[in-house]
Amino acid sequence: MLIFNPVVVSIALVYLIICVLRMNVVIALTTGAIVCGLVSGASFESAVSSFSEGLGGGAKIALSYAILGAFASALAHSGFSSFLMARMVRLLDINSSKGEEHTAGVGRDRQAKFVIFFAIGAMAIACKNIIPVHIAFIPILIPPMIGVFNAMQIDRRLIACIITFGVIVAYMIFPMGFGEIFLENIMLYYLHANGMDISMRDLIHALLYPALGMLVGLSLAFVRYGKPRYYKNTMVKSLKKEAAFSRKDFIVSCLAIVAALVTQLLVRAIILSALLGFFFLSLGGVIRKKDSDDVVAGGFKMMALISFTMIAAAGFGRSLRISGGIDEIVNWLSVHMLNSKILASFSMLFVGFLISVGIGSSFSTVPIVAAVYVPLGLKLGFSPAAIAIIVAVSGITGDAGSPASDSTLGPTMGLNADCQHSLVRDTVIPTFLHLTIPTFLFGWIASVLL
Repeated sequence: MLIFNPVVVSIALVYLIICVLRMNVVIALTTGAIVCGLVSGASFESAVSSFSEGLGGGAKIALSYAILGAFASALAHSGFSSFLMARMVRLLDINSSKGEEHTAGVGRDRQAKFVIFFAIGAMAIACKNIIPVHIAFIPILIPPMIGVFNAMQIDRRLIACIITFGVIVAYMIFPMGFGEIFLENIMLYYLHANGMDISMRDLIHALLYPALGMLVGLSLAFVRYGKPRYYKNTMVKSLKKEAAFSRKDFIVSCLAIVAALVTQLLVRAIILSALLGFFFLSLGGVIRKKDSDDVVAGGFKMMALISFTMIAAAGFGRSLRISGGIDEIVNWLSVHMLNSKILASFSMLFVGFLISVGIGSSFSTVPIVAAVYVPLGLKLGFSPAAIAIIVAVSGITGDAGSPASDSTLGPTMGLNADCQHSLVRDTVIPTFLHLTIPTFLFGWIASVLL
């Protein structure tokens, strides 16, 4: 029975339960990996060894996040983000120094919230495609806005949904930056490698359907979390008083961002672009030499949880792959779902979700599921567009609803600056309900109809 499958046991009965109990996600990943090995029949030593051998797969990602954190910390230290936020707050006439609501009227209140939501959503998309610093924009933009959110009684669960929506849709349908990596280097490569012919244009058109589902879910999040929510003002800081920020510092900061963007577009090396941006800030005098070590250390500390989570997720992913549980699930599906595309599509998507929620990355999930879903989908009579949707959504749903995903860890990192925002309760559960489920349903329907 599949209930005793090592993948099902380690994810559904161990990993997710530990996360729901609000224990650390790294502990959940490590425990799940060891249980996966034990259930598959391996000894305790072999289970631990398999997990340990997979940790190196997340080292490159962890280092990328650490360097991005240093760049983000340098920008934050320069006062660039506070300067921009102060300007926006002054334009919107919001008082965040004492936490009181502004009194410009209901219409003004709605306009201010719209500007805030639009700016955060646009930055979330831009960080994946236009200025590919990934989630490093969050510690630059969000913490200075905490006082504003409190003053306007904005529910931070909605902000978490907006950020997660932006960073996922950006790579899902826009073939630039991280989108180019996902769509061309991962999706197209592994679809072609496993015997399926589909063009970039057809792939993007197919993924518009689950993207529409995510947009519908975000709209529902505005309804669900649009009501005022009160927070304690434990992190009070007025943004109306602009920090000392010279024109020279502003120009150097802008040049650093442009340099990082151009480097990413030309070389497509995230680490190099972040390093170049940091050098611009340092050599330009924005970051003083005596503060350099503290700034870098602050960036590393800021990204430490995400980095360790990605490393642990790589080890967990290896444990899932070598356990034999994935092959067992796929073989079961091929036997029992041969005559029903509706059940076959749902089952493949659900299994893909289980895998990706454990790994925490759609980028890492796609190579795993493509190897089995492409031949299985062709055998079941699915069209290339339908198979592409199943493979992509299998990874994306876990990305939007996993405690190990940078798409949920990132928003939490910024919104929990005053320790009033929980990873599972305030980010993962809202994004699962309003982004994962609609994406799953729209992807399921589209894969059956196309």
